Amino acid sequence: MRTATKFLALALIALAVSTASAGPAKGSYASVNGVNMYYEVTGKGRPIVLIHGAFCTIDGCFSKLVELLSKNRQVIAVELQGHGHTADVDGRPLRTTTMADDVAALLDKLKIANADVYGYSMGGGVATQLAIRHPRLVGKLVIAGAALTKDGSQPGITEMIKAIKPEQMEQSPFGDAYKKVSPHPDKFRTLVTKIQNLESFDGYKVEDLKKIKSPVLFLLGDADGPTVEHGAAMLRLFGGGAFGDTGQPRAKSQLAILPGTSHIELVFRADWIAAMVTAFLDAK
Repeated sequence: MRTATKFLALALIALAVSTASAGPAKGSYASVNGVNMYYEVTGKGRPIVLIHGAFCTIDGCFSKLVELLSKNRQVIAVELQGHGHTADVDGRPLRTTTMADDVAALLDKLKIANADVYGYSMGGGVATQLAIRHPRLVGKLVIAGAALTKDGSQPGITEMIKAIKPEQMEQSPFGDAYKKVSPHPDKFRTLVTKIQNLESFDGYKVEDLKKIKSPVLFLLGDADGPTVEHGAAMLRLFGGGAFGDTGQPRAKSQLAILPGTSHIELVFRADWIAAMVTAFLDAK
């Protein structure tokens, strides 16, 4: 429990800073699969979809990243079921599969036939499912701070997350941010419980991950929830990791491990991440 409390304290500090300048809603809504999904579109060019992490909002996870990426791209940032401005749906659990289907339906409504996708933390799991279930929609894929197999996380991290009490979270900046923008500000504890029961904690089947044909940038911190060994394993699974000085065509999938960076701190590495993501997306 002490570890869970320490994790919560660090997360609260991070969120308090990252949402301090959050302004009024400037996006739109789309009805998809029974969810009234909030999204924001910024910039022009080839589209990239940003999918946030658990408990987060567009401003909380991505405000600086949107600013940097939208200089040369059209950025479509979404808020998933029960997060931010997007209301929860009674009787509908949170599943990376259904949230991926929601994002796919939004892209269809926006008449976007193909986009690059960036998913952070829980959003990395959603982005992974999007590439598995709707491959036609996904160009290049960036998975940031997400373990894709059960053995890919630091020991005890799942138990730590499930030990956090909903009432603790409600009295935090996470809960405060939720209440400011949610259509149903009294349902935060329900969101916490639903996140603690995500099916993605059990990981994805390797045979399903192998179905992903998009080039993948697997990105994590050196003190992240996913282990650095998991990063190397995912690089090889997605076709990378071979010796690059043989004159043979270079693998399109890549691995980036950010030094001195924890899971929460990935949110504050927007300058580094934007540069790496831009280079990855621009590579032929």
